[in-house]
Amino acid sequence: MFKYTCLNPIAQVGLDGFDDRFAKTDDIKDADGALVRSASMHDIDLPDKLLCVARAGAGVNNIPLDKCAEKGIVVFNTPGANANGVKELVFAGMLLACRDIVGGINWVKANNDNPDIAKLAEKEKKNFAGFEIQDKKLGIIGLGAIGVRVANAAKHLGMEVYGYDPYISVDAAWNLSRDIKHVLSVDDIYANCDIITIHVPLMDSTKNTINAEAISKMKDGVVILNFARDLLCDEKAVIEGIKKGKIKKYVSDFPNPTTANAEGCIVIPHLGASTEESEDNCAKMAVKEMIDYLTNGNIKNSVNYPKADMGVCQTKGRVTIHHRNVTNMITRFSGLFSEAGINISDMVNSSKGEYAYTMIDVDSDIPADFVDKLSDMDGVLRVRIIK
Repeated sequence: MFKYTCLNPIAQVGLDGFDDRFAKTDDIKDADGALVRSASMHDIDLPDKLLCVARAGAGVNNIPLDKCAEKGIVVFNTPGANANGVKELVFAGMLLACRDIVGGINWVKANNDNPDIAKLAEKEKKNFAGFEIQDKKLGIIGLGAIGVRVANAAKHLGMEVYGYDPYISVDAAWNLSRDIKHVLSVDDIYANCDIITIHVPLMDSTKNTINAEAISKMKDGVVILNFARDLLCDEKAVIEGIKKGKIKKYVSDFPNPTTANAEGCIVIPHLGASTEESEDNCAKMAVKEMIDYLTNGNIKNSVNYPKADMGVCQTKGRVTIHHRNVTNMITRFSGLFSEAGINISDMVNSSKGEYAYTMIDVDSDIPADFVDKLSDMDGVLRVRIIK
């Protein structure tokens, strides 16, 4: 029986996916798998028993990915599960920025005891005038699960949409409306678009994607939307751009001292995926990923190990090996299996950066000491017998 623990409350509709092969534990030291949302795992002592971590959401900055990889712990996330919830909030933010709705609402609150508020509103409403999004040019940086949805929906709202993503996946490309202008340089978005929204993962290479140099290339009065991660924008440069009149509004879903209550900033308290539907979808996907990995050894949507899928084992047994992505590993594995008289019926090997993962199905019994021999090989991080 496998044991799992929840480091945050996880939607019950997701936990209902576990069958009688799984039991819940409150102690991570006893767990084969851990489900997490926002809880920080950086200071947690990861037990040797732990095999996987499933993040019910897309961002994984609360998880020590390299530390997990070194221990052979697979970290999953749930890309696309909350995409619709974030997409809807992007358009809410867009409308809040283009039409001074917040300013208008605050005016009504400030004048709530005025008996002539209706008449006065007709005079004052010109102070909260904005512009419509139809026929405006929307630039989308990052065409993943969320970016594609934003692009397609914007097109239906009559916007002219530019998309930039040099690493667009095949699935995303198939789902992207053919009316979207897929540009090859992000500078085309800066130069042409009235509204710019960013939807890329936070990495060293994407930090401060929108900086002072990028802002200088943008149209005057641009609206910038950030529902991905605050560090994707140099927010001090954004504030300076607002002061100079270069940026009309900056909308962020990530409160911090730089932007909270800053002039020209609309800051939302991280509500992008805070819908019942998103939480349910993330929980269901995270549980499904964990079950498939623990019972079959298959890896899907991992952020620190490569994708590998051999379905359900139909042979005598299955061995999985986490190892470093170095030369000659497969030859060494095959030699050890041959020496032990174990016939390999099928094999999958894949790599991701410094790490690799090998799945081997065999036609004969696996001797008790064989795992130790594999584990002792230089470069091997973890070995599991699935069956």
